[in-house]
Amino acid sequence: MSTNRPPTLKLRKFLFAALLILICVLIVHWLNEQNKPWIVPQEFKSLKNPLLPSESILSSARQIYADECAQCHGERGQGDGPEARTHTPLPADLTDAKRMATVTDGEIFYQITEGRRPMPSFKRRLTQDQRWQLVLLVRSFSQPSGQTNPSGNKQP
Repeated sequence: MSTNRPPTLKLRKFLFAALLILICVLIVHWLNEQNKPWIVPQEFKSLKNPLLPSESILSSARQIYADECAQCHGERGQGDGPEARTHTPLPADLTDAKRMATVTDGEIFYQITEGRRPMPSFKRRLTQDQRWQLVLLVRSFSQPSGQTNPSGNKQP
């Protein structure tokens, strides 16, 4: 006659502790992955934008930005779009002049091209020229008010 014995209290404690440790490890790993800086290959860092700023290019970029980026990065690039708070990490504030001064055009192009969770890749959604147009627009967001933006016009 075989009886099914319930797991011993010691075994249940061990399994509970193992489960807690696993959950903690997964949370730490997830937080670590979310806060990692972008790793941009060297060949992208040195890329220069092949497009010259003009009002027509910036106008096209504004439309692309409104369709593809503003919902997270906000209308003016401040990282305050209607969907921003639903993402971890939060979208970057593209108006932060100190931060933007530390990244090259090639790095911005790479970030737009490859994406990183939760930001999608735009490699197949946008042409290369459209991605470079966005680089020009993103750069304009960090220009101080009253300074000349990439279109050559004064900002309000």
